[in-house]
Amino acid sequence: MKFAPHTDAEIGEMLSAIGIESLDSLFEQIPPSVRLEGSLGLPDGVSELEIVEDLRALAARDRHLDELVCFAGAGAYDHFIPAVVWALAARSEFSTSYTPYQPELSQGVLQVLFEFQSMVCELTGMDVSNASLYDGATALVEAVHMARGGERTRVLVSEGVDPRLVETLRTYGSGSGYEPEIFASEDGRGGAPAVGDDVAAVVVQHPNVLGILEPASELFSVAREGGARAIQVFDPLSLGVLAPPGELGADIAVAEGQSLGNHLAFGGPYLGLIAARMSDVRRMPGRIVGETVDVDGTPGYVLTLQAREQHIRREKANSNICTNQTLMAVAATIYLGWLGPEGLVEVGRRCAAKAAYAADRLTGIEGVSLLHPSAPFFKEFALRVPVPADRVVAALVERGFLAGVPLPREGDDVLLVALTERRSKEQIDAYAEAMGEALA
Repeated sequence: MKFAPHTDAEIGEMLSAIGIESLDSLFEQIPPSVRLEGSLGLPDGVSELEIVEDLRALAARDRHLDELVCFAGAGAYDHFIPAVVWALAARSEFSTSYTPYQPELSQGVLQVLFEFQSMVCELTGMDVSNASLYDGATALVEAVHMARGGERTRVLVSEGVDPRLVETLRTYGSGSGYEPEIFASEDGRGGAPAVGDDVAAVVVQHPNVLGILEPASELFSVAREGGARAIQVFDPLSLGVLAPPGELGADIAVAEGQSLGNHLAFGGPYLGLIAARMSDVRRMPGRIVGETVDVDGTPGYVLTLQAREQHIRREKANSNICTNQTLMAVAATIYLGWLGPEGLVEVGRRCAAKAAYAADRLTGIEGVSLLHPSAPFFKEFALRVPVPADRVVAALVERGFLAGVPLPREGDDVLLVALTERRSKEQIDAYAEAMGEALA
């Protein structure tokens, strides 16, 4: 993906403002004798992603060991992280010694968290977001806590939700008085949750744990008709090509934010995203940063809402979370600012197109098929392979590939494969050839 600071339209507006027709007119005063005529003979420019991959290949020559090409996902993804993200996230303007309770000392971090919240709301189509949570799993727990109340205590969870998220719900639920109840899906998606007057929430992951697109709006309609809250677990980088949770009818939306400029880093630290309708703003956990003005009318940023009982009356608190993942949220804000709306669409399209191509190449191997051939998917898909999936993973490590994630819950012969914008056609072809060789 190329980066240019100004669009052609913006350049045209600037030229019009100073009364000239082209950029060349800016340099008419330079004598022709000292102007460069013709080309410098340099190759065409490439994107940062491409040049980083070239440099990685050069570095691998010295190490005598190539880095594994990653086709694994299942909740943590090998997306491209531009250098600008962590170059800016590490700047002192965004750092404080502890927490931003004193706004006069914390304007940098408060402003970037306000921008983070604004971006999450724009991304999800929801009204309000907080300054992040610990990770995607705790974000889901907090969403369920927001939804439960009165006689409505039961929580229905789609079979397509990541089992690790369900286990986290079960752990927290054991102390809060609920047990997540799984409703079955059909051919990897959908299902028919029975929403009675005691159901507080219906949880759907879209795309789901198998990478499949759920009929989310239909499931959320069932939840609303039964008087329950609709909670969606979403993939932030899918929203350039998929409808946002707010448009699908979700009441609360949660996600793992690792893919927004945060490195895989052996499993963390990551950050949780949560967004909701304005009616739930006082039930949201953690911090919410707001914009205001000081006595002189100068714009400033403060902690607008945080439930004090989280600090001093914990037995009455809706949540015990009173902090956030500021550094990861800063990185996510910079990444989303770098990406922009058009970049978000481009990343989504590239992931979807490369996943479709990889699925076509891999299912061309004898004995390999999609687990759910008729189900639509975004950037992940589950394969059924003719030998145990963990053996396939081990064999492909020897050939330079991290082949995917085995899904024993679906069968010992099921492998989940993920594609991001970092994977090239050449890498996908080489991966398919290596799998074919290993299976042969």
